[in-house]
Order: sequence, then C-alpha cells, then structure tokens
Amino acid sequence: MKLNERSLAFYATCDSPADNAGFLYKRGERHTAYHRRWFVLKGNMLFYFEERDSREPVGVIVLEGCNVELCDSAENFTFAIRFGGSKSRTYVLAAESQAAMESWVKSLSRASFDYMRLVVRELEKQLQEMSRGLAGGCGGSQDAPGPWKPKPSALEQSRDRLPALPAILPKENGCAVWNNVLGTDRPPGTSGCGGQDEEGTPRPPPLPPRRRVSNGEAASAGAAVAESPSTFCRLHEQYSREVARLRQDWQQKRRGPPQP
Repeated sequence: MKLNERSLAFYATCDSPADNAGFLYKRGERHTAYHRRWFVLKGNMLFYFEERDSREPVGVIVLEGCNVELCDSAENFTFAIRFGGSKSRTYVLAAESQAAMESWVKSLSRASFDYMRLVVRELEKQLQEMSRGLAGGCGGSQDAPGPWKPKPSALEQSRDRLPALPAILPKENGCAVWNNVLGTDRPPGTSGCGGQDEEGTPRPPPLPPRRRVSNGEAASAGAAVAESPSTFCRLHEQYSREVARLRQDWQQKRRGPPQP
C-alpha cells in the first residue's frame, strides 16, 4: 500500500473530529522498552506523535485485517494489535488505566471497514425480517401498514349504543319539541307548547289573556296624570319660598346686628 505522507500528515492534524485520542505507551519493535506517545484515531487510521503538540505524526497504523486483543506483559493494562501473516508486525500498547484500556480496545475493534460491513449486513437482515413480519401481519398484502388505532373502551362502546341526538333541537314557536326528537308518541293536547291538530301538524301555543282595565282605574290614572303638573308647581313654589327665607336669614347674620 502506498500512502501520501503529506496527505496523511494533513489528515492527522486537521480539525476533523477524532474517534479517540490520548496517551499510550508503545513498545518498540527492536527494543522492548515502552515509549509514551500521543495517539489519535481517525476512521481506520491510528496516528501516533511524539508529543501532543507535534505537527507531524511519527507513524500510522492502518487498522485493516487485524485483531485487537489483551495480552500478558510486565506492564499493566496492555493490549496488542495483531495482523495476519507470519511477517506482519504486532503492536503492543499499554494504557494508563483500566478504563482507558477498555475504551481503546473498543474503539480500535470497531475502526475497520470489515467491522462496518458486518454491521451493515446485520442491519439489512433485521430490516428484511421486520418487513416480512409486517407483510405477514397484514394478511400478505403489499400495501403499507396503516396507522395503529387503540381499541375503544367500554364507556365509548356504551356511548355508541345510545340514540344519536341532533346538535340543535327542533323548536316550535320557541319551545323545544322533545317528543319529536326522541321519536315517542304523545297524545293530542299534551305537548309542551301547543300540541297538534287533527292532521298531526303542530299548532302554536295559545296567547295569554289580556288584562282588562276597569273604568275606575282608568279615571284615577287619568286624574293622576292631569294633576301631576299642578302638584309639581305647588311644591316648587313652597320650596322656593323656604330657600329664599333661609338665604335672607343667612345674609342678615353675616352682616351682623343693625347699628343704633
């Protein structure tokens, strides 16, 4: 595999989000000593730098055709990246804690395209099984399943059995005709308003009788109307004289007693 060093360096240090990053101890290929390096995982490429602020990576590991597994070593929290083939190199790494080791093993195991291909196949299989299940539940029809509807409760079923009432009750001369709405028979002359005639046509209710005014009440009412202006004039004159007298007394008291 040929890789462009400049493209890899740019990809390793660009602002694209990393799948995992942190310090790990890497064992040398010739010397078994461990060196602390800064590792960055992006996609299926594992870059490692001498320091966290380094501008270029020291190396890169392409995570294809490999297995990530724990290994026994003098160092704690060690794991290895093993490639197939007799001449392939095995990378031994050590984390600083148990949680960091588990996080790195999980991330590296899911970084290859082989793993992504297996995940896609499994999802496609589950989707096909769900599609067959939905088709079988609908009686083998090819139409899309409709929206699910809840089963009506006992109260709603009981309401459905009741006779439907109109939104606005029919009225006869301003009175609601209840017997006509419910469909029950009623004898003639027992309607709430005016009843029915012989042909069954509803008739209007009778008008209330008018009150008859006697001659005495009419004469007294006329006299009261005729006398009301004269009574008002007498009261006006009486109170006017009283007000004038009180005003005169008040003015005399204000001026004081007459001078001798």
